[in-house]
Amino acid sequence: MTTDSSPVSTEEIFAIERPDSSLMTYYALAAIITGPAFPFVILPLYFRYHTMRYRFTDEGVSMRWGILFRKEINLTFARIQDIHLTSNFVERWLGLARIQIQTASGSAKAEMTIEGVPQFEGLRDFLYARMRGAKGGARVLALKTSDGGRSDGGLGGATADELAGVLREAAAELRALRRSIEDRDRQVDQHRGAPDDG
Repeated sequence: MTTDSSPVSTEEIFAIERPDSSLMTYYALAAIITGPAFPFVILPLYFRYHTMRYRFTDEGVSMRWGILFRKEINLTFARIQDIHLTSNFVERWLGLARIQIQTASGSAKAEMTIEGVPQFEGLRDFLYARMRGAKGGARVLALKTSDGGRSDGGLGGATADELAGVLREAAAELRALRRSIEDRDRQVDQHRGAPDDG
C-alpha cells in the first residue's frame, strides 16, 4: 500500500473520525509476534481499535478510546509544542504512520498519538499550520461592546507587524530606563564610597 501525499483539505481532516482498517491489520500482526501471548495482546488492541474516535475542530483535536477504562485527550492547537511523524517497516508497508503530538506538560512522551490515518502527511501539515496560527501572526480582533459598537482597546485592528514594532519600541525604552537606573546606582555607590571632607 502507498499513501497519497497530495494536500488534504480541511473538510477531509474534519471528516476523520475513526482509524483506517489497516490499523487493525497492524495490531493483528503485532499480536501474532507475541506467540503464546497472542490472545492476551490482541483483545486490548481489538477493543482499542473499535472504540478509537478522533475529532478535529477549529479549536483543536480530541481522541478517545476504551470500554472498561475510558480515556479521552483534548488538545487545543495553542497547547501543541511539537509534532513527530514516526513509522516502522510494517506501518510503512500498510501505508500508516503515527503522529505524536507533544505539549509543554513536562512529560518526555507524547501527549497524544494519532494512529491509523492514511493521510498522515496531510494531517501533520494541517496540525503544524494550525499550531503556528494559534501561536501568533493573527490580526487583532475587535471586541463587541454591549451597545453594539466596536471597542478594540485602542489597537485599531493593528496587524502583528505593527504590534511587534510597538513592542520593540517598548523594549528599547525599558533598556534605556534600566541603563539610567544603573548609572544612577553607580553614582550613588561612588558618592557613598568617597571620603568625607569634613
